[in-house]
Amino acid sequence: LLTALGALALAGAVRAAIIVPGANGTDGALNLTANTVIDLSQAVTGVWDSTNTANAGKGVYDPAKWAVVFKYTEVNIAAGATVTFKNHASRAPVVWLVSGNVTVDGAVSLDGQPAQPAPLLSEPGPGGFRGGTGAFQGVGPSAGFGPGGGRLYPVGWSGGGMGTRADGGSFVGNPSIIPLMGGSGGGGYSSKNGGGAGGGAMLIAAEQELRINGELRANGGDTDGEDASGFYFAGASAGGGSGGAIRLIASTLTGTGRVHATTPKIFKTPTTVGRVRIERVSNTNTVTVVPDPSVIGLTAGAAAVLWPPAGAPEVRVLSIGAANMPTHPRAEFGTFGADVALPITASTQVLVETKNVEQASQVKVRGTPRSNGNFTEVVATVDSIVSNDPLVIRWKADLPVNVGYSAVQARVIRP
Repeated sequence: LLTALGALALAGAVRAAIIVPGANGTDGALNLTANTVIDLSQAVTGVWDSTNTANAGKGVYDPAKWAVVFKYTEVNIAAGATVTFKNHASRAPVVWLVSGNVTVDGAVSLDGQPAQPAPLLSEPGPGGFRGGTGAFQGVGPSAGFGPGGGRLYPVGWSGGGMGTRADGGSFVGNPSIIPLMGGSGGGGYSSKNGGGAGGGAMLIAAEQELRINGELRANGGDTDGEDASGFYFAGASAGGGSGGAIRLIASTLTGTGRVHATTPKIFKTPTTVGRVRIERVSNTNTVTVVPDPSVIGLTAGAAAVLWPPAGAPEVRVLSIGAANMPTHPRAEFGTFGADVALPITASTQVLVETKNVEQASQVKVRGTPRSNGNFTEVVATVDSIVSNDPLVIRWKADLPVNVGYSAVQARVIRP
């Protein structure tokens, strides 16, 4: 009888676990007792749920998902140890799929970099976007990068001259954090002050227990306008980076730690906090979460939803001017050349394709120059309907052209 009861108890414990698709354990266990930088640039390009035994510990970069995915058997971050990340060239977010338990007694940081001296751009956490540059040797500052990058504003100085100040970055995303995306960067300033970078984005999905006694954070980068005492310099008007996004999925969430995806304290440069989402079967935690999370109860044995489901809305830039976009464009500014080279003209046509997006939606195209200018955002109009099932629409927009490198992005605002 005792043996039978023990078998029943074991079966019940197994049924209580959730299912994490792709959690095949091929990256092994992650056990860290000292500060560690995980180099995402070492990830092998492939399909996210592939077997990765030959490159265990390096992860897989799936360009179709825009994510660097690790498939661990367990994760243990010891007290006093902090895990940070070196960005993949695409600046993709981080995904941990874990077949066992996750214990964070130390810290996992996806913070955006603070403002950098011009002409450098601050580096975001994985999945976030860079801050704009400050003015440098006669070249003006730039707005923050990302769909919610901070705008530049002209301001007058007491001496009669003109300069700029900048807003902080904003988080542009939905409460489900599907798709996974971090915060946008703050704009630069008309001195050498650049903007802070956006916090990154991370998904941790554990089939068993997720225990947080330490800290998970994806905070935006600060500006350089504050000294150690908290006093703000008179000319510091660059923007801080937005908080990023943290999504946690587990059978049980426990612990007494902190989860933060927020924004730095900055002067005259409003920013937004990021997002936190928690999905679990049972809950025994007293974790401090900022901002307030969206919390979803899961059913024991349920399969976690990791990616946008079939039929979800999609948007991509097809071409800029006469040049087609590569399937997976880079996130660099000239390290290997531009994705698209344009002649110097007043404007160029950008062609955008959406899938499963209503025609009543608004499609916006944003161009942000590498330096010396604000971003420009225009609303696209319908060019053609490619198909009705699924609904595929092509949109066109005339975007002003800046000399030098610019980042071009498209986003959809649905009715």
